[in-house]
Amino acid sequence: MAITNAPTSSNGTTARAIIRAAQYVRMSTEHQKYSTENQADVIAQYAERRGFEIVRTYEDSGKSGLSLEGRRSLQQLIADVQNRTADFSAILVYDVSRWGRFQDADESAYYEYICREAGLTVHYCAEQFENDGSLSATVIKSMKRAMAGEYSRELSVKVHTGQCRLIRLGFRQGGPAGYGLRRYLVDEHRGPKAELARGEHKSLQTDRVILTPGPPAEVEVVHRIYRMFVLQRRPEREIAGTLNAEGTMSDLGRPWTRASIHQILTNEKYVGNNVYNRISFKLKKKRIANPPDQWVRADGAFEAIVDRDFYEAAQRIIQDRSRRFSDQELLDQLSALLAEKGWLSGLVIDEIDDMPSSSTFRHRFGSLVRAYQLVGYSPSRDYRYIETNRALRALHPDVVAQVLRDIEIAGGAVTRDAITDLLRINDEFSASVVIVRCHETPAGGLRWKVRLDTGLRPDITVAVRMDTDNATVRDYYLLPWLDLGTANQVRLAPENGILLDTYRFDTLEAFVDLTRRTAVRAAA
Repeated sequence: MAITNAPTSSNGTTARAIIRAAQYVRMSTEHQKYSTENQADVIAQYAERRGFEIVRTYEDSGKSGLSLEGRRSLQQLIADVQNRTADFSAILVYDVSRWGRFQDADESAYYEYICREAGLTVHYCAEQFENDGSLSATVIKSMKRAMAGEYSRELSVKVHTGQCRLIRLGFRQGGPAGYGLRRYLVDEHRGPKAELARGEHKSLQTDRVILTPGPPAEVEVVHRIYRMFVLQRRPEREIAGTLNAEGTMSDLGRPWTRASIHQILTNEKYVGNNVYNRISFKLKKKRIANPPDQWVRADGAFEAIVDRDFYEAAQRIIQDRSRRFSDQELLDQLSALLAEKGWLSGLVIDEIDDMPSSSTFRHRFGSLVRAYQLVGYSPSRDYRYIETNRALRALHPDVVAQVLRDIEIAGGAVTRDAITDLLRINDEFSASVVIVRCHETPAGGLRWKVRLDTGLRPDITVAVRMDTDNATVRDYYLLPWLDLGTANQVRLAPENGILLDTYRFDTLEAFVDLTRRTAVRAAA
């Protein structure tokens, strides 16, 4: 019960002492059965009966309960509890599922334990048990946590099955159309309705979306890309440079990159195929590239804008370029290049069109220096640091382009300074994207050094932390200037404690959520 040290009033009745409490409410979608308002009503009734005064509200609207990531209010609640800045002694939640549908029930228990350890009690206001630590309450709560996680797993399977069925029927499932294509709305009988602009969605559950050819000018650019790649054998980066020099912009209204050209050359939607499940991101876990036998497809679902022979020719070129050589074949090519040039470097290797890239040698033999040793070449200096930095600099434009694309898909407005790469988002805050190299200390530890731009002073520094190979992304840190701007740099280890790891995320979903625009109803 929430009644402590009850004093006696002047009329002889017992008065209840008011307990300061915070409420936490959450919902996943606007169509959810229990809105945050309904949750707050039940919590208010519970508080009145038990003698609580709600002094603070933490609300996560439109947030999944599968993980802590993206739930900024719950993160703030946990941080307030751990920092001992909470000015309340109880936390009121509608039920166990609103606290979270964590796939590991122990994770849900862990966050509650943090609160209890700090002297705060968590009350589940709509549950039929008292969260008093008794055996029965512990058993029931454990079952509720497991059931909450199982509900999400079952729902994920059902939704995935439904999406696969619609793909096989030839309907588009989410995502922008892409350059040269447009999304078109049809009814359940495929009757035409209207073209969907970027950011628009269907309003009826029975409506469906298909892909149709876009403006003739865009379709012609797609044809040119294939001609330059297949007939002229020009690499993607050179094609992007040609289009940029002509002033032709991508579908997002920004310059072309190697990645955006490659996407057009490899996506089957340009020959009319509807392909789904190439990448899995179920239950907020890590993204997984599925093998082709797990893809769900419907060939010829849409009107093609690229001739199939051209598309297949492009795929053969890409496959030949990326075919797997044996170790000896790679070393033979490297030996021949050494005999021709007299010296080797990553730049020299990458300039040869018919030769595997320097990254291929790096991944196959562990490092370029090791590959050099195997062909009898000893560079006069250690190029590993230079080559790693060069690779990361080449990666930076693609990372920034992906961030811009995600923000616009989420409905945000973003501009990019061509000189500084500083992003201005919704005319509200600025952000800078930096790629952070992984460095191994002499003792074998891993360290990352994030340099904060004290000249530009971005409101948020998006630190893309690379893994040990400095080729794949490990995670992301969203570093606010207000908290960390007094330092010129931030040094990170694999684990950094709550003060820094509060800003760590596995994906950039949390950052994109910051940029999402939300319609606010005008007050009456």
